[in-house]
Amino acid sequence: MEGRYVFRAELRLEADEPSVSIEPSTADSTVTVRRDAPEPGTEGWLFFRDTLWRGELGDDEYGRRLAEEWLGEPVESVSFRELQVDEAYFAALKDAIADDLEAFNAESVDEVLSKYLGSSIRVTDEK
Repeated sequence: MEGRYVFRAELRLEADEPSVSIEPSTADSTVTVRRDAPEPGTEGWLFFRDTLWRGELGDDEYGRRLAEEWLGEPVESVSFRELQVDEAYFAALKDAIADDLEAFNAESVDEVLSKYLGSSIRVTDEK
């Protein structure tokens, strides 16, 4: 069972040496960050509920701070791309949501998935 969150981050370049200047201060390349998604029902599995809204970061500043922690580098911007899951993870996620719809203030699993992840779920058959 596998799940991972995928983010894109634009890094800000900062020199440790004061005599070095960097122009422009942001990297043109985009960093793709893949973070393992905790197994549904375990600690941290509600990351999507607490961080995302309609497939976007609910709080850009918080998202940048998270990405900076993950990367150990200053982050100019970050965006959520998708939740990549295999069939087993997706089934377990839907079951865990169904077990406590009240926590999501929703009437159905589909409503929860739409409310927090929008259309940003990709189910794969990778093993």
